[in-house]
Amino acid sequence: MKADRLLSILLLLQTRGRVTAGELAQRLEVSVRTVYRDVEALSAAGVPVWSERGRHGGVSLLPGYRTDVTGLTGDEARALFVLAAEGAHRALGLDGALGSALRKVMAALPAPHRPAAERTSERVLVDPARWMRTGPDTTTDLGELQRAVFADRRLRLAYRHSGAAGPAEYTVDPYGLVSKAGVWYLVADLAGAPRLFRADRASAAETLEEPVRRRPGVTLGEAWAGLRERVERLPVEVTVRLRVRRERLDMFVRIHGALLVAPPSPGPAEEWTELVMGFRAVQAARALLAFGADVEVISPPEARRELALAAAEAVRLYGRDAPAPGPEGAAVDGPDAGQPDAGR
Repeated sequence: MKADRLLSILLLLQTRGRVTAGELAQRLEVSVRTVYRDVEALSAAGVPVWSERGRHGGVSLLPGYRTDVTGLTGDEARALFVLAAEGAHRALGLDGALGSALRKVMAALPAPHRPAAERTSERVLVDPARWMRTGPDTTTDLGELQRAVFADRRLRLAYRHSGAAGPAEYTVDPYGLVSKAGVWYLVADLAGAPRLFRADRASAAETLEEPVRRRPGVTLGEAWAGLRERVERLPVEVTVRLRVRRERLDMFVRIHGALLVAPPSPGPAEEWTELVMGFRAVQAARALLAFGADVEVISPPEARRELALAAAEAVRLYGRDAPAPGPEGAAVDGPDAGQPDAGR
């Protein structure tokens, strides 16, 4: 729209000073001729703007001219720039609006605060994606979920649970959307009870005409807090005591730290550190085998038996491909293994 374009030109000039007509045209995705027509329209409306052609020309405002400021301080503007995580805005279809909003924020700042706000976007980066994502980068389509959330309407979902062969159908009452570590969730009530739905597991969604039926007085933040606590504080059925080699302790805690029920303590041997972990079931302790001989379960006996059973199953599956042990336990792959490479 022309009015929005005129405002964008005004804010860019107020923020940047002199800007070439070519740069304005590129930012606004219009022709240079359209930019000059817009400049004439601003001038006719009483805005002190003029253009200079030539190599060092451009479009600028009369020095000292400013639109009304919003009262934002430098710290408030920096906070907004830090919160500008592109991934979240892109998933919501608001990445274009983000750039426009930040230009308006920058234009509203007093001149002394602008350099600090600009440096924020250059010195602080918010990356919501998790480490070591595998597979193609698929962007969740949040369009229909957003429509139901903002229209305060009920939502029909075709939702696939983890490990399920096909989707199940639910009619839910949404509170809102939450981005957690790069994953979008729908917080909603199902039959009056709070539920959490991963957006990327919704194969279909339809906004209904019925108004939403949320529990009275419950906000999105309160519903999310309760669900998050429920996930993070799963009941512990088995307490496992184990020891970890010191050189692997940091990585072990990074991966399994959420399951620790007591801080690490020195073991009887200097190379080991003892830990206590809580699992929902003894079978879940099989995850410790990923660290091989760098982790040893001390107790309870049923956890040791579970790991021994899992290791035996792996040996049965892969044992025929294992190299034969050498005289001192070293693996020997064949008749020439361990021989010098000379002559090859």
